[in-house]
Amino acid sequence: MNHRSGAILVLSGPSGAGKSSLLNEVIGDIGECYFSISTTTRPIREGEINGVHYHFVDEAEFKKDIEEEFFLEYAFVHGNYYGTSIKLVKEALKDGKLVIFDIDVQGNATIINRLGDITTSVFISPPTLSELKKRLEARSTDSQEVIDRRIDMAKREIQRISEYDFLIVNDDFAQAAATLKTIANAARVKIPANEINDFARKWEDI
Repeated sequence: MNHRSGAILVLSGPSGAGKSSLLNEVIGDIGECYFSISTTTRPIREGEINGVHYHFVDEAEFKKDIEEEFFLEYAFVHGNYYGTSIKLVKEALKDGKLVIFDIDVQGNATIINRLGDITTSVFISPPTLSELKKRLEARSTDSQEVIDRRIDMAKREIQRISEYDFLIVNDDFAQAAATLKTIANAARVKIPANEINDFARKWEDI
């Protein structure tokens, strides 16, 4: 039985774990993908590209999609709506693509609840909390207050690793990338339970 429909790969982990770097390393070796980006009603900023940084829509369209249950999740933040469009995800799945999410542990729980049968989840982490702190400070992009907030969040997230299918400890980058590539390719052939049950029913064809 060959599984030809799309699949979902969820990547979670603290800021500084190396999720983006690992994904960029393997993206050319895991077939056709769709990286899920948020839809928002906030105005586009200079340098941003519609469909790359966000999907920019007006409030009327966003609210219409809410009514039609086209969002996996959404929130109203600082006067604007932000959400993850199930409509775009379903289009990518229909095209047989691997849909990749870079989301937090709460977002992973939402996706598992809605699309668990075709979802493979990976938590990416540095080897220790002290290593995470070192990486965040080395980036020199955040204030100490922001770094402390990211560390507090990481402490909470690490308690939910058991909710994920795989854990990648990003200590050796090449090894971590190879592992992520293997998992991503395996995710493509994950078969939904209903298809497995259907196969079992038809197997005894005598």
